[in-house]
Amino acid sequence: MNMKKYMGYADLVSMGNASFGFLSIIMVLNGYLAVAAQFMLVAVIFDSLDGWVARKTKRVDKFGFGENIDSLSDVISFGVAPGMLLYSACASFSVPYINIVVALLILLCGILRLARFNVIADSGEGSDENFVGLPIPSTALILGSFYLSGIFRADLALVIMVVVSLLMVSTISYPKFKGIKIVFAGSVLIIATLLPQHILAAVANVPAKLLFITTLIYLLMVPFMELYAKLRRSGPNVR
Repeated sequence: MNMKKYMGYADLVSMGNASFGFLSIIMVLNGYLAVAAQFMLVAVIFDSLDGWVARKTKRVDKFGFGENIDSLSDVISFGVAPGMLLYSACASFSVPYINIVVALLILLCGILRLARFNVIADSGEGSDENFVGLPIPSTALILGSFYLSGIFRADLALVIMVVVSLLMVSTISYPKFKGIKIVFAGSVLIIATLLPQHILAAVANVPAKLLFITTLIYLLMVPFMELYAKLRRSGPNVR
């Protein structure tokens, strides 16, 4: 029962993910929405690194402790925190309570997404190449970068996050991006969004815009490609 028998170095990274997710929620409650968005993006960096740390330290997690820590941390950082940010950022939207409904949808679909991921992983049927459904960190990447981009609109944010929530619980296969180089490139882009605007006066909001557009392309391109492939398979055979 000693905690030392369960925990590994990768779990400390996951706890960093949970910590920044919690801090993001605190920032929302205090009205610092830009800082909340930035903390959510930092949580994505920690979430990207925990698997890499586990592989580098050759961790053997026979109890599944790391899997549970990772999922619980993700619920905070990519379920509750984005929901709170959307709720607060869209509080003045003309349709009453719609911000609450969409924020709750993010949380519930995120929980379902993580539960299914764990079930598939435990059954040994998961793929090393693809995710089933949109990965949950996409909620923080899309909403956080959109809010920091300088082009944020409440109506568009509500629509996008409904689509994100539904794609998380879909059966669409999203490719996994592995390797420290990809993590490093993404982390540099996220860190660039954290710099004070007066430092990046010449390119204000550009890193956030770039991150938002890149994530949005990943979000939409995969379903369209899958739909296109299905239409080709079901179309008439032309000889």
